[in-house]
Amino acid sequence: MGTGVVPSCRCCTTVCSSSSGKKSSAVVSKQSVVGSVYLPWWTRAPLSLHSVGAGGCNNWDSAASLTTGLPRFSRVVKVATNAVPNLAEARPDIGGGEEESIAEDADVDSIYEWELDFCSRPILDSRGKKLWELVVCDSRRQLQFTRFFPNNVINSVTLRDALLYIMDTLQVPKPEKIRFFRSQMQTIITKACKELDIQPVPSQRCVTLIKWLEERFETVYSQHPGYQEGASPLLLQQQSLPLDLPDALRGEEWAFVQLPFEAVLEEMEGVSKGDVFGSVLDLDRLNIDLSPGIMIPGVAVASSRATPLAAWTNALELASLEVDTQRSCLVLSTGVADRWRYAFYRKSRQTDAEGEAWEAAKRKCGGLHFLAVQSSLDSELCTGFWLLIDTPISPV
Repeated sequence: MGTGVVPSCRCCTTVCSSSSGKKSSAVVSKQSVVGSVYLPWWTRAPLSLHSVGAGGCNNWDSAASLTTGLPRFSRVVKVATNAVPNLAEARPDIGGGEEESIAEDADVDSIYEWELDFCSRPILDSRGKKLWELVVCDSRRQLQFTRFFPNNVINSVTLRDALLYIMDTLQVPKPEKIRFFRSQMQTIITKACKELDIQPVPSQRCVTLIKWLEERFETVYSQHPGYQEGASPLLLQQQSLPLDLPDALRGEEWAFVQLPFEAVLEEMEGVSKGDVFGSVLDLDRLNIDLSPGIMIPGVAVASSRATPLAAWTNALELASLEVDTQRSCLVLSTGVADRWRYAFYRKSRQTDAEGEAWEAAKRKCGGLHFLAVQSSLDSELCTGFWLLIDTPISPV
């Protein structure tokens, strides 16, 4: 999994070494987890999460040995300014802030997955009603489109016609997928997409879109004459209780691990080429610029059925992993609001501290982390690699 050694703390094992087939220089000593019996196992790599290297993420200072097993079970140029036709007979005084643009150097054929938000904003129109807004982009923001609507035209027909307008006016091909992060809008978005033969994807991985909403909150919404300071969003993002993990997604053992950032970039390249299952993020667009040697925390899962496990896992819209010390488990977030009890550990003050240190390492890296699936924790190669990030909360 990337070049070089994957350093680990005492609770972890080395995940893998080089995708070119070079062996790891780390000597790992461990005992496997058998069934549901917790056995002590340990490892010590040349560099560990307990040490701080140049640009390192965090100082992991837990002395605990965590023994676990998975449970059974670009520059933008304005190209158009006219209003969307036939979408609303009455458009109250909405002020400015609308955009229709395509990047000057955009490869339009590469814009085949869109991110979409269709929701009310903390802005009142001339009738004293909340304005709604459609925001559409791709993960690199080569495509940017925003349009305000009065609240009496919010339906799937309005959305469908707006999507057609984007394709026709900005001359971009029909997308294969449209991701959205508000579960409350699923019915309208799904119906509009289905009528256009586009796959709607409920997903928290709309990170580029949410970052753009943060920008628009500062530059557009809060500057609008109808802005309502302190108004709460109409459609709040909800967090559900974690459920038991489906059988198809269960592995046999797992470990906290870490990779240098340069090795993470190599793994991302393998995913982009289709060599392994997984998904990546546009780090440039997210303004994530880390030094090559900084250590990125992650979780490695081992299974004798690594290929089908990676394939099943890849069918989900993975968002993030977090440590839940109350439930003594890892929680995997997928889709819009689905959460799963992904793996358990034996609760103690020491193991809780280990989990909290892993979370602190994520924060040091801007929330960046990863999930790797392998045939064994000693394997040199990944079957699946997912780059994850703690999902930001939309400001509106």
